[in-house]
Amino acid sequence: MKLILLQGGGADYPVGILDDIRVDFVHYQSFDEAVAKWNMRLKRVDLDNAFFVMTERDGCTYDDLIAFDNLPYQNKVVFVSKPMPEISSAFYDPSFPIEAGEVGVLSDYTSKLSGRRYLDAFDYVGFLNGDGTRARSLS
Repeated sequence: MKLILLQGGGADYPVGILDDIRVDFVHYQSFDEAVAKWNMRLKRVDLDNAFFVMTERDGCTYDDLIAFDNLPYQNKVVFVSKPMPEISSAFYDPSFPIEAGEVGVLSDYTSKLSGRRYLDAFDYVGFLNGDGTRARSLS
């Protein structure tokens, strides 16, 4: 995939398109500078040691969840709005806020006094350490 300049991106910084993904380069003055930095950083990405996180929200469809689950990467989790045992990377917790059938904001606090966030239901330390807990859901 190649980054392409999005003409008339509606921003005062360079905007690119990567396949069908809009990339906003808010810290760069020119598209050429942004592409150079992008390519430099791309060389450092190790997909065998990358972690992918997705949340079922913002128009995410069931087909999107299946496509995510079928990505050829081991370290992935998708936070879902209901139990989905057929999706091996799905993580569901009944405490998750659900808004219009989608997962709400997981970084919100569960209560004003608790100090816990909804995301704390997930063992993200274990996930990052690769102990296989990445998609264990609670029911």
